Amino acid sequence: MKYIQLILVIVVFSFATSCNKNETKQITNTKDYQAYLQVDENSSLETVNEELSFWNNKLEKTPNQYPYYLKLASANSQIFQLTGDINQLKEAEKNLFSANKKTNFNNAGYLRSLAKNYISQHRFKEALELLTKAEYNGESLQQTRYMLVDVYLELGNLEKVEKYLSKIKNFKDFDYLIRVSKYNDDIGNLDKAIEYLESALKIAKASNNQSLLQWNYTNLADYYGHAGRIQDSYTAYLKALAINKNNSYAKKGIAWIVYSHERNPEEALRILDAVTKENATPDYHLLKAEIASFMGDFSKKETETKLYLAKVVDTKYGAMYAKYNVLLFADDKTSTTKALEIAKQEVAQRPTAQSYDLLAWCYFKNGNSKKAIQVSEKYVIGKTFEPEALLHCAYILKANNKLLEAKKLKEELLKSIYELGPLTENDVQNI
Repeated sequence: MKYIQLILVIVVFSFATSCNKNETKQITNTKDYQAYLQVDENSSLETVNEELSFWNNKLEKTPNQYPYYLKLASANSQIFQLTGDINQLKEAEKNLFSANKKTNFNNAGYLRSLAKNYISQHRFKEALELLTKAEYNGESLQQTRYMLVDVYLELGNLEKVEKYLSKIKNFKDFDYLIRVSKYNDDIGNLDKAIEYLESALKIAKASNNQSLLQWNYTNLADYYGHAGRIQDSYTAYLKALAINKNNSYAKKGIAWIVYSHERNPEEALRILDAVTKENATPDYHLLKAEIASFMGDFSKKETETKLYLAKVVDTKYGAMYAKYNVLLFADDKTSTTKALEIAKQEVAQRPTAQSYDLLAWCYFKNGNSKKAIQVSEKYVIGKTFEPEALLHCAYILKANNKLLEAKKLKEELLKSIYELGPLTENDVQNI
């Protein structure tokens, strides 16, 4: 009898423990964000559209006033951020190019603005050319140096990043803090990256700049997620939405928490359905395809993948979705060669560890494990801490019978399941 009672106690304890796990797992609450999914109007978009119309009219009346091109470009860029409409980003480029042409590409501020546009389009080498001219010009040199840090980070030139960070060093300066934060994240020092970004947030709060606050909260939310601080990540996304209820990126972040942490794919899709009604950014469809795959709904996965491909076929996107295209094509046996071609182009334009990882992954997917390991060992392993790249490296190491090294990466990857997503969990376990 005592034995039976003991069994019952164990069962009850196990059930309670299971319930507690579920309770700790549940972080989000639909009441927190439901109002942000039912937004019928976008006041920010209406305001910026009015600005666009205003400056268009001004330019028509006085076409010689080239500073108006900067105003138009600013409105175009804001609309792009709000809607994901690639045409607006290209219009911004057109207006910025006109302003630079009018000033013979000799105005440092105008050069920086066009460089920022090029960075958004992943045209990093072209951006660097403009910033080099702006640096030579010398006008507002600190602003140029901030952007040189940005572009060298994107190009993977950490030596240059460190050089320019030393030139702009100021721990009381928002612009410095956000860049030294990104640098620390890039070299795998996440705790420091968070510390610097939290310091930047204090400055943004003191200035009461809503745009900076919104940006700061979403970036902090990302970092918190990488660090496994899911509750803090969720709270930060909500704070960004409290500033701008149309912040699609923050909604996507909450959808990821619901999907990857709470394993509630139906609710994650519901959130993303609201996002894709207000924002045309293509990669939202790939996330929806991934979630559909996790649910076993392969019809929806195919539909969402086709929607993504239908958008990125537009040449206006250039190389903006090269990474996504490589990963998508590499997983399809009929398009692995195409994936390899894109990966080679990406390495040529952006020789970062992440780009080389894409190249190695494509060699692996094309059946050339020897070439893959050569690339990984030379350019990727020990040079990036991105979980996705490490997962690829683990596969490649295993295929080359370097099982001890693969196991070491597996230990790291098991800590990164949240970032990688539920679909990869079995993949990691099988390494």
